[in-house]
Amino acid sequence: MTSSPEESIGPSVDSVVLQATDNGVSWITLNRPEAMNAITWDQRERLIRLLADASADPLIRAVVITGTGRAFCAGADLRGNTPTGSGAAASAGSGAGASTGSAPGTSPDASPGSGAAASPGTGPGSGRGERIAGDVARTIRQGAQRLIAAVLDCDKPVIAAVNGTAAGIGAHLAFACDLVIAADTAKFIEVFVRRGLVPDGGGTYLLPRLIGPLRAKELMFFGDDLRADAAERLGLVNRVVPVRELEKATREWADRLASGPTRALALTKQLVNSSLESDRGSAFAAEAAAQEINMTTADAQEGIRGFIERRDPEFRGR
Repeated sequence: MTSSPEESIGPSVDSVVLQATDNGVSWITLNRPEAMNAITWDQRERLIRLLADASADPLIRAVVITGTGRAFCAGADLRGNTPTGSGAAASAGSGAGASTGSAPGTSPDASPGSGAAASPGTGPGSGRGERIAGDVARTIRQGAQRLIAAVLDCDKPVIAAVNGTAAGIGAHLAFACDLVIAADTAKFIEVFVRRGLVPDGGGTYLLPRLIGPLRAKELMFFGDDLRADAAERLGLVNRVVPVRELEKATREWADRLASGPTRALALTKQLVNSSLESDRGSAFAAEAAAQEINMTTADAQEGIRGFIERRDPEFRGR
C-alpha cells in the first residue's frame, strides 16, 4: 500500500508523503503519524504535484489518499517548514489544524489556530514584520484551496481511505474526494469554530453541496466530533468498515475503478461536480457534449462491442 521512506537527515517530503503505484492505482499516504499527519507547506505541494501527475499519466487510472497512524489528517501544521521568506501564514495554507505538529497524545483541540490566522506579525514572503490586507486571503487561495481544487480537478477518480481523525483541512481533503471509505474509528471535525475562525479550504463550498445548508451549519457552528457512522448517515461517507479492513475495502474499490473506462469516469466526475452550479439546460448540454467526446474513446467502442458480443468489456483507459 505504501512505499518505504527514504533515509535522510531529517524527514524529506518523499518520506512524509509516500507514493506507490500498484495495479494502476496511485496510493498517496500522509506519513507523519507523530503529528497526526498535519500538513506542512511542502507536503501540500507534493500532494498537489502527485494529483497532477496522476491526471497526466495514462498508466494511473485511480488514486487513493490515506494516512498512517491514528489520524487521516489533523489539519494544517503551523510549525512545519515554509518556503524561503515565508511566515507561518504561508506555511499552513490555513486549514485550522487540529494538530500543529504536537507530540503524540496531544488533544486535537490543542492547536492555537489556523495557518492564516497565526503569527499576525508575519506576511508571506515579505520580511516586513507586519501583515497587510490581502495576505490572509492570498494565503488561503494559494494554499488550502489549491489543494482541494487539485482533488476536485484530478482527471482520475480519487478515494479517501480515512483511517482516523480528519479535522479542518483534513476533513475537507476527504470530502473533496470522489468516494470516502472510513474506518469505524474515524471522526471528522469542523474545528474552525473552536479557534474563532471562518471555515476555509473549500469547506463552505463542499459541505452544503454534500449534506445541505442546515446540516453544514450545524457542523460548522458547533465544531463537534462527527463519528464515522454518523458521517455515513449524513452522506459524507460512502462506507464504514472495521479499521483492520480499511485497506482491503479500499483496494477492492480502487482496483474496480482502475479497470474501468477511465475517460468516461473523468467526464462523469466533471459533470457531477459541475451539476449543482448549472441550470437544467446547461447541465443537459454538458452531458450531451461529454457523451459526444467519450464516444471517440477506445473504451467506449470496446464497451459497445462487449455488449453486442455478450461479454464483459476489457477497458484499457484509452
